[in-house]
Amino acid sequence: MDLDGLHVAVTGAARDTGRLLAEAFAERGARVFLSARDLPAARAVADAINERGAGRAEAFHCDLAAPDSVRAFAAAVADRSSHLDVLVNNGAAYVEGEDLADASDDAIESVLAGGGTGTVLLTKHLLPLLRTSSRPDVVNMISACGEVGHHRSGAHPAFYAAKHAHAGFAEILSYRLRPEGIRVISLFPPDFVQDGPRRADGDLTARSVVDCVLFAVGQPRDCFIRAFHFEQVRRSGLGTTPAVP
Repeated sequence: MDLDGLHVAVTGAARDTGRLLAEAFAERGARVFLSARDLPAARAVADAINERGAGRAEAFHCDLAAPDSVRAFAAAVADRSSHLDVLVNNGAAYVEGEDLADASDDAIESVLAGGGTGTVLLTKHLLPLLRTSSRPDVVNMISACGEVGHHRSGAHPAFYAAKHAHAGFAEILSYRLRPEGIRVISLFPPDFVQDGPRRADGDLTARSVVDCVLFAVGQPRDCFIRAFHFEQVRRSGLGTTPAVP
């Protein structure tokens, strides 16, 4: 798939699925603005991308739980580009635990602020750049934890709450932006592994999730794929990585 020249912003891109997303877009010729709370790690990803010589990448600090940091990242992208073709809302803090007491108050606040408020604010501040694109897409890496009735993850209830907020935001955004030709694409993967055999009897892999993103973004503009919902064949065991960056 040729994505040459597209301008793409990816949050939570310092590791795991976020890094794979940034690399996948860059490998196909895109210019990627990648962000993470860990700026040195984000820079390492950008440097690795630039050494390969296909697309280009720039790294920025962005803590989605801190509104000033969100606004600073959006402003930095606007300083470097007059448009944005794809925004990938991938960044989110993950907390495990079945009991409410399994996470501190600060952790709960951070999870909700980043997954809810931060995602809304970043989309708001980058929307003007998306509106100047000839092929704008907003991609939301949500999680099956954002689906009504889902209970198969070991994530903390605060993570479930954050993902339901993200899902509700994406739903209304899709409806309201569709007349402008802005596609809002949401993915609801269950807990998945970063690497592994891509077999029908195995866990969902991060690369398969990334392939779904590339597929949706690469469709003709009359094709509005609103959401990807995945069949959870079995609950992932130890050593798995949740559907977050």
